[in-house]
Amino acid sequence: MTLENIKLDIDYVRSQFPAFKDPLSKDWSFFENAGGSYVPKNVIDRLTEFMTATKVQPYAEYPMSKIAGNNMDKATELFAKMINAKNNEILIGGSTSINLYVLSNALKKYLSPGDEVIVTNQDHEANISPWRRLSENGAKIVEWKFNLSNHELEISELEKLITSKTKILAVTHCSNIVGSINNLKKISDLAHKNNIIIIGDGVSYAPHGFPNVKELGVDFYTFSLYKTYGPHLALLYGKEEILRDLPNQNHEFLKNQYPYTINPGGPNHEELVSLIGIYEYYENLYKHHFDDTNLGILQKIDKINNLISNHEEIIANPILDYINKREDLRLIGKSTIENKNRAPTISFTSKKKSSKEISNFLIKNKIATRNDNFYAWRCLNHLGIDNDDGVVRISLVHYNTKKETEKLIKVLEQF
Repeated sequence: MTLENIKLDIDYVRSQFPAFKDPLSKDWSFFENAGGSYVPKNVIDRLTEFMTATKVQPYAEYPMSKIAGNNMDKATELFAKMINAKNNEILIGGSTSINLYVLSNALKKYLSPGDEVIVTNQDHEANISPWRRLSENGAKIVEWKFNLSNHELEISELEKLITSKTKILAVTHCSNIVGSINNLKKISDLAHKNNIIIIGDGVSYAPHGFPNVKELGVDFYTFSLYKTYGPHLALLYGKEEILRDLPNQNHEFLKNQYPYTINPGGPNHEELVSLIGIYEYYENLYKHHFDDTNLGILQKIDKINNLISNHEEIIANPILDYINKREDLRLIGKSTIENKNRAPTISFTSKKKSSKEISNFLIKNKIATRNDNFYAWRCLNHLGIDNDDGVVRISLVHYNTKKETEKLIKVLEQF
């Protein structure tokens, strides 16, 4: 059986997530996944096990401490393999915002007064504000604006912005409002051709398929683990040859121990260990759908990524088509998902009703969503959308069902 003929077993998927059986949440259609996803039982079990038996300072010689340290290392090693990085190229921090703030402080060493930093107006503020703050150190901030006619970041426009003084480029892999997946590989190639350090924000991309950071060619890449079926943590990848030369942001005695140099305070121990559960969940998904047990972790992730993308395309396109056809609704971004050109993160506004009114109506019908600017206020400003009312955002992941999308459309028809 070819991959094209294999369909995601949605009943199996949902059986792995306790939220779908819990009395509080089981009757709801959850479409707020871009704000944070549910977690599978594997993650909960790993967290419970750590807190029950090994909640001690790790890396000592007594057994509870040894197990704690070994599992912390195991979680890091597994996630490194899942995104095609080296163990010493990833760190786990409290959030994407704090990871990028610390990184921006470290990257100051590459800047002289008058050097240029390119940011977009499509990104979440986490990948804008840390870099814009470098203006306090004399950097010139250059904004790569998306095209208002199609809401896309166009590489031809980026080419016009790059000069001999451009040193850093920060760009989203996928917008949390527009939903488009930007060609990060092509952007990285352009950046490196001009000796520019590139930082990719994968927060809105990774929930729909873990990235292969080496294929993307980025220097740094980050995403939020609480949006990829885990606890409230975030991952930052950085190329070893850059990380080892960055100035220490941690305790003085750790000055030669990268990547800890970019992780002041270190990771949350119990939540770090629970990341093993994400790997176990993906491994279970693979075993349930595929027979070949001889593949490596990265190859398995690639197959699961495709399985997930195909399912998300099937359940999201009817929503996109419905919103796009309604004359009173304004869809942000592409109207169709095809060949992974956008994520199933769907934002829209109404000509007749406020986003708050629509969101409240959906909630009354047990559809979990919200209206907001979702920390992408510069994006909404460019679109001419009120930041306080914001957009209605419907964000799906692979555990959402066709039945749920049909319910959503039916409810929207009543409004």
